[in-house]
Amino acid sequence: MGFISDSLNRIQPSATIAISNKAMALKAEGRDIIGLSAGEPDFDTPENIKEAAISAIRKGYTKYTNVDGIPELKKAIVAKYKRENNLDYKVSQVSVGTGGKQILFNALLATVNPGDEVIIPAPYWVSYPDIVMLAGGKPVFVETTIEHGFKLQAEQLERAITPKTKWFIFNSPSNPSGAAYSREELKKVTDVLMKHPHVWVLTDDMYEHLVYDDFVFATPAEVEPGLYERTLTMNGVSKAYCMTGWRIGYGAGPEVLIKAMSKLQSQSTSNPSSIAQWAAVEALNGPQAFIPANNKVFKERRDLVVSMLNQAKGLSCPTPEGAFYVYPSCKGAIGRTAPSGNVIKNDEDFVTELLAAEGVAAVHGAAFGTSPFFRISYATATDVLEDACRRVQRFCGNLR
Repeated sequence: MGFISDSLNRIQPSATIAISNKAMALKAEGRDIIGLSAGEPDFDTPENIKEAAISAIRKGYTKYTNVDGIPELKKAIVAKYKRENNLDYKVSQVSVGTGGKQILFNALLATVNPGDEVIIPAPYWVSYPDIVMLAGGKPVFVETTIEHGFKLQAEQLERAITPKTKWFIFNSPSNPSGAAYSREELKKVTDVLMKHPHVWVLTDDMYEHLVYDDFVFATPAEVEPGLYERTLTMNGVSKAYCMTGWRIGYGAGPEVLIKAMSKLQSQSTSNPSSIAQWAAVEALNGPQAFIPANNKVFKERRDLVVSMLNQAKGLSCPTPEGAFYVYPSCKGAIGRTAPSGNVIKNDEDFVTELLAAEGVAAVHGAAFGTSPFFRISYATATDVLEDACRRVQRFCGNLR
């Protein structure tokens, strides 16, 4: 009998973190590396948010708080959902965790029994399937296509639902593809869910504010109020507010679920950092004008990266509606020989050889459940992105 638990053996370490670590190690050796694997804005946390944290420290707000969030932050979250998503929640329907990942983790661990199925459209964020498997559930992957802009089609969802389905995980704008569902596209998906009252909906809205070209964001419980009683609407301050390291995520849903999540959190981490919570109050209640200003820069970077990658031999890169990732196909590079002499057999080989030859760190599509693709984050300085894309072009041009 092995020392490590069976449940831990069911999961893998995060692929995106693994590649970021590899890139950092090469950098430490003195290699000229451009890391485009981490999903993190390069903009600094706004000053008013930093000041709110400093003020919280000075006021002595450095003690334990309620397990799943201070009342002031829960009130700010309730106001945010009303203001931005037209959703009415009570403070008792809100849970605050250490990042969005803990909200997802708590929800799934608190509800999934062995054999329960969880539908996950692919490409998916790397942690969804592993959290499901850790809870003893079975991830059911539904592969979307580049032709449909990596968006789940209603009939695909219909086919995937069985009597064992407990949750449907929905992420728009998507990590890794940047695909975002319009209200009309979303309505087709929610119409299917309305036919299956036993299926709960877990929406990951982390990239809600990072949308371009007049795209209007919508979330499932807003589009279909009939889903309100079985939807957990998750969000956080990491991406739009440039607060990845502060570790504050939150979710709102039925009280029975929120209570169960709080019970689990009381026996794991207890409260998120008190100081980060006060910073998040300011983030949600304070001025929001920096978000469209940052988006303007992100959009320029997106357009630059899409254009340059589409000029690379063997690559095809769609234009995403949101987030700060592109998810190009590297189909044209498969079967060719890299400068090292190795044959590129799949997307993992592609990113491995790209890192070795040109020092550009990207994440292979297989990590997100679809091949042959790779993910590049454009949340980095424009001149660095230009350099990285030139290196990708050169790498693709040198394949034999």
